Amino acid sequence: MPRIPFDQLPDDGRLWIFPVSRSLSEQETEGLLRRVDAFLDDWAAHGTPLTAGRDWREESFLLVAVDESSAPPSGCSIDAMARILKELGAEWGMSFLDHAPVWFRAGEEVRRVSRGEFKRMAETGEVDLETMVFDNSITRVSRLRSGEWERPAAVSWHRRAFFPAVAREG
Repeated sequence: MPRIPFDQLPDDGRLWIFPVSRSLSEQETEGLLRRVDAFLDDWAAHGTPLTAGRDWREESFLLVAVDESSAPPSGCSIDAMARILKELGAEWGMSFLDHAPVWFRAGEEVRRVSRGEFKRMAETGEVDLETMVFDNSITRVSRLRSGEWERPAAVSWHRRAFFPAVAREG
């Protein structure tokens, strides 16, 4: 069986992080994970099954990773994953593939705002270099496990993008 628990994937596994554009009900979450599991059970690259796993975090992020040592994903297999997520998004009126918003933690709440809104919040001091931000562009399981996914804006690409005066000083 190619689908394995996410925590059993190797550190060098290829990772994709798909943020959801709205909150999901419990039923939607269960349906999403069932559909993703069914996809991963049959996920293959050029006929070779892929060893992959998924995780659901912060009620906002679908994580999918593949053990490339068993078989690397192909462009077609990655496109198939994107296609199923696009179809699910269309069914439920949401997106998994929009990486433009900024995701950050406000207290215990995970928030999603446009880049323009996050810039405004940085300018007014509503968010600062200590604000915990999510870097959904990381592509290795090791980076997730080492804490590079959620960390202060001061040590993320967010510093250069949204705090340019501070970035020049540091």
